[in-house]
This record gives sequence, structure tokens and C-alpha cells, in this order.
Amino acid sequence: MNRIIPAVAFVFLFTSVAYAQQNSDVRFVADTLVVQAEGSFQTDPDLGTLTFDISSQDRDLKTAYDKARQSAQRVVDLAEKNGISKGDVTLGILTMTPNYDRKNRAKSYGVQGQITLKVHDLSMLGPILDGAIQQGVVEFRSLTYSLQDEEGAKQRAVAAAMHSAVGRASAALGESRQKLGAVRYANIDVKQIVGITQIQPSQLSQFATAQSVEILPTSENRAATSAPLPPPFPTVTPEKITVSATVQCAFQIL
Repeated sequence: MNRIIPAVAFVFLFTSVAYAQQNSDVRFVADTLVVQAEGSFQTDPDLGTLTFDISSQDRDLKTAYDKARQSAQRVVDLAEKNGISKGDVTLGILTMTPNYDRKNRAKSYGVQGQITLKVHDLSMLGPILDGAIQQGVVEFRSLTYSLQDEEGAKQRAVAAAMHSAVGRASAALGESRQKLGAVRYANIDVKQIVGITQIQPSQLSQFATAQSVEILPTSENRAATSAPLPPPFPTVTPEKITVSATVQCAFQIL
């Protein structure tokens, strides 16, 4: 949906060039009309970016690293299961941080990293988040909504702003016999507002759970029952993304 914001400023600039003739007359040989206008393009996001924190800690460095790598692999497997291509999965560098005791000896090691998933089908966000929580990947950092074709949206916003500028400039000259000419100068400023939804770890705690098994003794046998699955991840409704542009144009007056 396009939303054109009316022009906010008009400035008439008359550029005069004096030239000598026999009677030394001076006349205007070029007139310029400067108009500033705004335009915007608004649409629903079509790209979701999920970011997970990967972390582990153990007294043994190799064990801590293996735990972190396994956590990352679970996210990768979950992404593949939900149709996310390998090119849309980014695993950052795993960094190691030793924890020292009072004698300055390493008593444990922490391994941290991040993994990012780009989800083009927003209907898959819920299953991916649910799967991550059920598998114990609860260190969820953020969910960002954006556009796959950001450049196309920016071009539409600029086109809306230019349309507004031309319309306002033409209206300004409508009462005179002058006509709007070519654009001599244009300055364009594009701004983008991206809807970002960030869920804190505390908000995930009520959804993070692991399956537990309870052994119930009976006179004949013992039956194992599983606890119910955790509730589904809460639905997140993204905001519309608005790309706005401001143009300042200098038109020739004919």
C-alpha cells in the first residue's frame, strides 16, 4: 500500500543571468522551482530471521565444546527438517572462555556462539520455535521481520515521493502560463522502519520443558507414561514494514 505524504515545502528560486546588449538590459533566462516532498511504501514482511544463542559449560574443554556443537547441530537439523536451505543457516564462531579459581587455575570452560536462520516461509516460524523449545534449545535471542526485496520497496517509496513532488510542482504553476520542465537536481533520502520482535529468555521459561518419565508400580507390572508436551509457542504478529523517502527536486520552469 502506498501512502504519499504531501509536500512540505516550496521554494521558488529565480536564477538570473545578466548579459550586455547595446542598451544594457537585464532579463531572466532561467527559472527554477524547488520542491521537497515525502512518500512511503508499506507492506507486510516476508522474511523472518531467527537468532539462537549457543552456550555450554563444563570442567573439560572438549566436553564443553562438544555440547555446544551438538546444540548447534540440533538447530541445523531442525532447520533442515522444516525446509530451510543450508544457505539460510549461519553458524557463528564458537568462542571459549575459561573460568578461574582463586589460584588462577581454570576450573571450568564456557563455550558461546550464535546460529541464525533465515525463514522465507513465515508459516514455518511457529513449528521451528516449537521444535527448538521441545528439544531444549531455549536460548532464543530474537526474531526479526524484514523484506526479501528491500531495494524494490525503497524504489517504490522513492517513486511515491517523486510522484508527489511532480504533482505539487505542477499545481504550483497551474495558475500561470509557465510549465514544469525537466529535473535539474534531485536529492533523495530513504529511511526504512523494520518491525523487530524480541522475546526475552524469561518469556521462554514457561514453554521450555523436557519430556519426563514417571514409573508407576502396580501389582502386575510397571508402566511408563510421558508427561504432556509443552504448550505451543505464542503466536507473534509482525508489524507492517514502512519504507519512507524524502526527495528535494529542482525543476526547470518553461
